[in-house]
Amino acid sequence: MRLTFSLFLAAITLTFGGCAGYTVGPIKPKPMKQVRRICVKNFENDTLEPRVSALLANAVIRQMQQDGTYEVTDEAHADAVLDAKLELIQRRPARSLRGNVLQTREYLLALRARYTVTQTNTGVVLDSRSANSSTSFFVSSPNLLTADSNQDERQALPLAAEELATRIVSLISEGW
Repeated sequence: MRLTFSLFLAAITLTFGGCAGYTVGPIKPKPMKQVRRICVKNFENDTLEPRVSALLANAVIRQMQQDGTYEVTDEAHADAVLDAKLELIQRRPARSLRGNVLQTREYLLALRARYTVTQTNTGVVLDSRSANSSTSFFVSSPNLLTADSNQDERQALPLAAEELATRIVSLISEGW
């Protein structure tokens, strides 16, 4: 009886001892431990593409609300402020048309932004990094000579913005 109780106790200890490092709920990076509420400002836009800054800020806010690690609020009630700058929008050819290598059928759209999270009461920079995203899009017109690849790029921009927002929020809330 004593031996079976000892084996049972050892089995319970080994079973639940492996879970000792796990916690329930969000696990924030060390510099962001004290942050519960965050203010997301409009992105600065260093590119020539108009109206992208509001699109990116809205995408980051939606992603933060979906993630749930931080509450999005205004600057007066925030523990930290997220400032970001869109540095690059780049369209590169990815796939050419069969039989004509000078005409492009698919493009790769890449975005790069640099963000900074600053504590509101002290002004200390908690996190500052660069984030990248990309998406591909096809030229929609069957006749590539009359196709409007700029229109196709504008339609692909929200997808790249969503991916960039996902990466930024992942870096802020999880640290990687």
